[in-house]
Amino acid sequence: MSSFTRPTLKLTHEGALKALAGAVAKAKELGVPQNITIVDDGGNLLAFVRMDGARLLSRETSMSKAITAASHRQPTSRLDPANELKLAIAAGGRLTNLEGGLPIVIDGQCIGAVGVGSGTGAQDVEVARAALAAIGAEDQKP
Repeated sequence: MSSFTRPTLKLTHEGALKALAGAVAKAKELGVPQNITIVDDGGNLLAFVRMDGARLLSRETSMSKAITAASHRQPTSRLDPANELKLAIAAGGRLTNLEGGLPIVIDGQCIGAVGVGSGTGAQDVEVARAALAAIGAEDQKP
């Protein structure tokens, strides 16, 4: 057994900004100002924007959606609502099953996540998908 690990892909700040730009463009196209959060695979903030007119408290939900999608390696809407309260308590209120959080997957490997909040669930997902498309990430349907 080797004591070395294989190299892994990492989401760079440049990649995060490219994803953010794709999401902002889609939000503008929809006419829905959004809070958009991009995190790395450990849930660490890489990029964020609160567009003019986006709901203030949706800043928190966009972050929770990104952290949840990164930590679970799946869209936030796939989490079991029956376990949401337990998950939220265990994670200090940082996990959610609200729509709008998608993992960023490249070559089958989760390298981060995007969380979007301030529109309807469907709008949030559409904006998150635009972030994935901007960097060529795989789209895991919610």
